[in-house]
Amino acid sequence: MSQKTLCIATRNQHKTQEIASVLAAYWVVKCSADYPEMEQLEDIEETGDSFQANATIKAIATSQIVPDYVLADDSGLECDALDGAPGVFSARYGGIPSSAEKNNAKLLQELARVGAMTPEQRGARFRCVLVLAKGGEVLATFDGACEGKIILEPRGLHGFGYDPLFVPRTYTRTFAQLTEKTKTSLSHRGLALKKFIEWCQANPLE
Repeated sequence: MSQKTLCIATRNQHKTQEIASVLAAYWVVKCSADYPEMEQLEDIEETGDSFQANATIKAIATSQIVPDYVLADDSGLECDALDGAPGVFSARYGGIPSSAEKNNAKLLQELARVGAMTPEQRGARFRCVLVLAKGGEVLATFDGACEGKIILEPRGLHGFGYDPLFVPRTYTRTFAQLTEKTKTSLSHRGLALKKFIEWCQANPLE
C-alpha cells in the first residue's frame, strides 16, 4: 500500500499521535490543525446520538474542505452501572471547559452515587468508531471495543482521558500504567485501526 496523506479529523494532539504511531508505515498522517483552510470551518458540532453518527459528521464536514482522505474518530467510555454513560459525552462529562481531571472526578462521583463500588459493579468498555471519507462521501466505517472495569482512584501517568481509571480485562494495571505499545494492541482505537488497515490493503485507494 503506497503512502498517501491522511487527515485525522481532530485537533487533539494525543489522539493524532496515537493514531500516527499505528499508521505511519502506511500513511503520511496529519491532523485538522495542519490545514490552513480548516480555519474557515467553525468547530464541528457533534450532535449525533452515537459514536458512529458523530464520527460521520466530522468525517463529512472535514473532507468537504481538506483535499486528502479523512479519517474521523469518535470514541468514549461506556459504564454498565450508568446505563452506558458517559458515552458520546465522554469528552465533556465533567462540564465545559472540559478536562480529564474533571471528567474522571465526575465519573467516580456518579459511580459512587449509584452504589457501584465493587469490581463486578464497575464493568465498562472503551468504544471507538472510525469513518473514512473523501470529498464529502463516506467510504467505510470501522469499530473496536475494549472491555474492562473502572477502579476506585486514578493510577498511572501515561495515556490521557479516562486511562488512569480503566483496567482492561485480564490485566491488573490501568491504561495509564501500560506501555503505549501494549495499550495500542488492546485498545478500542487500536482494534478499529487494525480493521482500517486490513480494509485499505484489500481496497487500494486511488
